[in-house]
Amino acid sequence: MSDLDTLEGDLLRQVSETSDEASLDAVRVAALGKKGSVSELLKTLGAMTPEARKERGPLINGLRDRVQGAIGTRREALAEAALTARLSAERIDVTLPVRDAPEARGRIHPISQVLDEITAIFADMGFAVAEGPDIETDDYNFTALNFPPGHPAREMHDTFFLAPDRNGQRKVLRTHTSPVQIRTMRSQEPPIRVICPGRTYRHDSDQTHTPMFHQVEGLVIDKAANIANLKWVLEEFCRTFFEVDAVKMRFRPSFFPFTEPSAEVDIQCSRKGGEIRFGEGTDWLEILGCGMVHPNVLRNCGLDPDSVQGFAFGMGIDRIAMLKYGMPDLRPFFEADVRWLEHYGFRPLDIPSLVAGLTA
Repeated sequence: MSDLDTLEGDLLRQVSETSDEASLDAVRVAALGKKGSVSELLKTLGAMTPEARKERGPLINGLRDRVQGAIGTRREALAEAALTARLSAERIDVTLPVRDAPEARGRIHPISQVLDEITAIFADMGFAVAEGPDIETDDYNFTALNFPPGHPAREMHDTFFLAPDRNGQRKVLRTHTSPVQIRTMRSQEPPIRVICPGRTYRHDSDQTHTPMFHQVEGLVIDKAANIANLKWVLEEFCRTFFEVDAVKMRFRPSFFPFTEPSAEVDIQCSRKGGEIRFGEGTDWLEILGCGMVHPNVLRNCGLDPDSVQGFAFGMGIDRIAMLKYGMPDLRPFFEADVRWLEHYGFRPLDIPSLVAGLTA
């Protein structure tokens, strides 16, 4: 075997044993580079006689061509192998289920949803939304609302009292959203038509009561507001909120310090199969309280009861949410259980609308 055959075999073996493009390039430089073994042989052709050059030239050039071809073939093979490995490493399994987007995974709490429903209904009747602070003075929470001294609602077993301030005054966590009515009547001139949703606090806890809960109250003050207007507003609200064609309501005489006359409102329902349905049946269920604003309350707000009058009503948002959506216990509303929220919660884009329907 000639020296060229030996060199060619050695170079082709080195090319075939390379595992990446870097090692292949090293073999190329050692063979075909400026000082490579094949390049050095090509340099010897200039010193040969014409006869020797004619004999050796084709052999050396053929060696160069074959080595270049082997290197090119090996480079293609390595590139293909690298691409295959990358595709395998970066492979995506398209058979896996697509992850839900945030707007599909998230849930709106039933209280927030019901509050939006209530707001949409009363906004259609021309009511604005009024808000106030959770911490109130005794005047706003009791005195201005015609609660006499010694009234049971002022006692510790109902009300959360805060520590006395520097003036010795003990503020309270509001026991209802009625203070917002006082603030509204003292800051606005009639006619007034507002709803007052928000958090309220009372010292009570069981299946249907929690220390913190949500209420919405309504207030209308003008020169001619009357019981008939109150009855229509409440009937329209209940019919729209519970999404029934008609509701039957009854007003039972009651007592609230801030209204006179006062009434508890019952709505007709069916309890068949342990499920409450409105707009049908022969049973009755208490739903809210209402009445005409007491003249003393008007006077406490700087209004003349001989010139203006009005009505007010209030209901528990948590309670009507339970009734509408079949929730048996109030306590899970505040337990932050994701499983409960996934079951009873609403999709973020289920925005209540009187046109498209309150419940999507």
